[in-house]
Amino acid sequence: MPDVRYVAEGTRAAIRRTRREDAAEFTRRARESMAFHRPWLTLPTTEPAFQHYIAQLEREDREGFLVHARETGEMAGFININNIVRGAFQCGSIGYGAFPPAAGQGYMSEGLGLVLRHAFGPLGLHRVEVNIQPGNKASIGLVKRHGFRLEGFSPDFLHIEGAWRDHERWAMTSDMLDLRTDSE
Repeated sequence: MPDVRYVAEGTRAAIRRTRREDAAEFTRRARESMAFHRPWLTLPTTEPAFQHYIAQLEREDREGFLVHARETGEMAGFININNIVRGAFQCGSIGYGAFPPAAGQGYMSEGLGLVLRHAFGPLGLHRVEVNIQPGNKASIGLVKRHGFRLEGFSPDFLHIEGAWRDHERWAMTSDMLDLRTDSE
């Protein structure tokens, strides 16, 4: 029987919505992961910062998910769909991060597959985009495994860790989901 906490479950990973009650565990994992995530992203490491973060995820144009290891229930990472635009566009921008020691164990890959199926299924999106700093080889590998296509390069795209960072633009449309090789 599926765990009702989860939006979707895979073989080893499951996703569920991020909630305000996740503050203590999320911020603890974010503090433990600070060196791991630099210079790629900055996460909320305090209760007030998390409350701002979750308030953003509660907006209509965002969806926030936590990735969990099914066997242990351990929080392995997060995947958010930001800046969802409806109407003729039907697009969202995905951001994510793994929490060590779960990084590199396949949970995020399976979790991203679950989020993509949710985005193109129940959420009704046609397109999702991911913007990645060129040096972030692990993140680029993740989107390549899921069949995203490289669409371009954006200099000085996002302000992260005190500097404007260049990013590669990767995207996938709903018709590409069935064409990709499932590597979960």
